[in-house]
Amino acid sequence: MANKSETVVQMKENFLFAVVRGDSEQAGYEISKAAYEGGVKNAEVTFSTPGAERVIARLAEEFAGTDMVVGAGTVLDAVTARIAILNGAQFIVSPTWVPEIATICNLYTVPYLPGCGSVTEVQRALEAGCEIVKAFPGGLLGTSFIKDVHGPIPQVEIMPSGGVNLDNMAEWINNGAWAVGVGSALTKRYKQDGVESVKEESQKFADKLAEIKAGK
Repeated sequence: MANKSETVVQMKENFLFAVVRGDSEQAGYEISKAAYEGGVKNAEVTFSTPGAERVIARLAEEFAGTDMVVGAGTVLDAVTARIAILNGAQFIVSPTWVPEIATICNLYTVPYLPGCGSVTEVQRALEAGCEIVKAFPGGLLGTSFIKDVHGPIPQVEIMPSGGVNLDNMAEWINNGAWAVGVGSALTKRYKQDGVESVKEESQKFADKLAEIKAGK
């Protein structure tokens, strides 16, 4: 298992997070794998996916030693966080700020990215040892949220999730995003066109990221 600092470095290098919400255990697995093959290498398997802990365990074993970073999303309490960690989750993400999750993640030296929608929540997360927070819901907060927060709190790293798409990703990045989380945009054709569509949509985001970085 990578230590916390190594995990953070690899997540930053990968930059794109696939927020995986499958309607079955198998769907969660194949969406995560297809996203990775398309270039989105941080897999955030949400606990709204049936059998999420088993998906995490399967991915953690299969992709051990690669640049995939497997984590858990939609984690609402410390018990779920511990279950995810014991099944191989290398990072934990929640939609809200939950101090008890920060405590359990610190115990296991696993990065915790809490969902924060205010400066107060960002400060509470920093005080609890969270170097990175999730701006959520990104679509509601807007792309200027990161720049506005960095005014008074420049040391916090922020990853938007929810509302990130190909058209606004550059704006998020130019406003200081540490990484970006992408969910439904990757799976919008999954039910109709199958798993290959997830790979194709993921490739679009990977290509767009490369284009943005080349232009900076």
